[in-house]
Amino acid sequence: MEIFSLLNVFGAFVVTLMMIFYAIEERSSAYTMLFGITCLGTSIYGFAAGTWPFGIIEGVWAVIAFRKYLKLRTA
Repeated sequence: MEIFSLLNVFGAFVVTLMMIFYAIEERSSAYTMLFGITCLGTSIYGFAAGTWPFGIIEGVWAVIAFRKYLKLRTA
């Protein structure tokens, strides 16, 4: 198993961005949207890596983040 495969690098990248956007999402609704996008990326990573439960959970978090973004934008 290669540690630095393209899939692993992608996964590490989107998870890192997801944590950053989660930490700063209160600063702007744009960060909430970016958090949702990176959750979608981690969901894709989960399915591509063969860990479908992780893919499903991250997909649910993406939906929650997108709904939160829409709620923030209409408020």
